[in-house]
Amino acid sequence: MIQLESILTPGRSLVNVPGGSKKRVLEQIANLIARDLPDIDGQDIYESLIAREKLGSTGFGNGIAIPHCRLPGCTTPICALLHLDAAVDFDSIDGAPVDLLFVLLVPEAATDAHLELLRQIASMLDRSDVRANLRQADSSEALYQAVVDAQNQINKG
Repeated sequence: MIQLESILTPGRSLVNVPGGSKKRVLEQIANLIARDLPDIDGQDIYESLIAREKLGSTGFGNGIAIPHCRLPGCTTPICALLHLDAAVDFDSIDGAPVDLLFVLLVPEAATDAHLELLRQIASMLDRSDVRANLRQADSSEALYQAVVDAQNQINKG
């Protein structure tokens, strides 16, 4: 089983990210991830995320969205986590604006791994204590560490 902390890095865990709009946030995510994937263009990542949002919002309530997509040219799952400085409208199921975004990109063929990772992320973010810890993190390292701590708690059962 893939552990979230192995596909997320402190460098892709950002706090106080300027929001603005859903599209602007997805654009920032694409550019952030493209820095770590030299063979993949940020515009391709952005278009893949937008295409997925058109199928239905990835905003799942409690101020959280999990934008995700399969990405041609991606060889291994990759994660990013953003805490926005101000929540943005994300067409979430509960109508609440989003300030925490957990992004997941997977290879085109990664169906089981993809679903398992989404399940891991969703179950972690379902916990109010985890959401609070993520929102209180004041640096990239603290945000990343909050995910590692949450995963360790969940793995202990």
